[in-house]
Amino acid sequence: MAKPLLMGAVAYAPKVVTIWEGFKEYFRRHDFEFDYMLYSNYERQVEAQLDGSIDLAWNSPLAWVRAERMARAHGLEARALAMRDSDRDLCSVLVVRSDSRVATTGELTALAGQMIGFGALDSPQANLIPRDHLRAQGLLAGRDYTARRFDELGGKHGDHIGGERAAALALMAGEIDAAWMIDGNYLAFAREGILPAGATRIVARSGSYDHCNFTSICGISAASDEMAARFTELLLAMDWQDAQVRPLLELEGLKAWLPGRTSGYDLLMRAVDDEKFYDAEGNILATDYRY
Repeated sequence: MAKPLLMGAVAYAPKVVTIWEGFKEYFRRHDFEFDYMLYSNYERQVEAQLDGSIDLAWNSPLAWVRAERMARAHGLEARALAMRDSDRDLCSVLVVRSDSRVATTGELTALAGQMIGFGALDSPQANLIPRDHLRAQGLLAGRDYTARRFDELGGKHGDHIGGERAAALALMAGEIDAAWMIDGNYLAFAREGILPAGATRIVARSGSYDHCNFTSICGISAASDEMAARFTELLLAMDWQDAQVRPLLELEGLKAWLPGRTSGYDLLMRAVDDEKFYDAEGNILATDYRY
């Protein structure tokens, strides 16, 4: 049997096993050997890719930033091979209760002295990018507002959305005055009844950004580079109309795979620097980060 391409993925939910077992069967039907290794956190996964333990990684946007920086520091090149159609052009929203004194969208000065809820420390969508957005508006945590972080499952980079859900619940309970979350979760929490219809308003939106991608590190192994190219070809060929493929795409939250792009990470890279989360070589700077 040919050596399989070994992909790393983070086990942020039980469905992860179901998803990648299904992908394994899909690739085998196309005579391509594929296997996966699950990690408890993205930091270990990025390090494993750089030491050659895995050929490919399904990375969060924050993991992409670290992989790109670590690869460059080692004279290598990180490439974003593919991403979901649902990974592009997302934004985070700042939500308040309908009776908030923040009267209209954009009046963030009214948040002065209030308590704002954020997701996990390592969440791009509910902590890093939102803090950067407020900083750009002249608001600093500890000076202009009180930050309350809802840290859950460190190392998962917010993929589990538990911190965002906890912040939404705290908002409705009156424990905080506002909460950040990704736009898709705002809609999901409304459907779940966590944020009842008419009970909340959006008062700010971040700039747009991209989410996950399949990352390869070119130059570690010629064989890995060749397998990554074939993997990408087969991945992009997955068809929503294929009855065997559609359940996998539904589980992973997409209708089509698209070629990877990196322009959508500019906002996060700035936030990572401003929050001093990683340095230019991908070393972890956040002193209270536990994963």
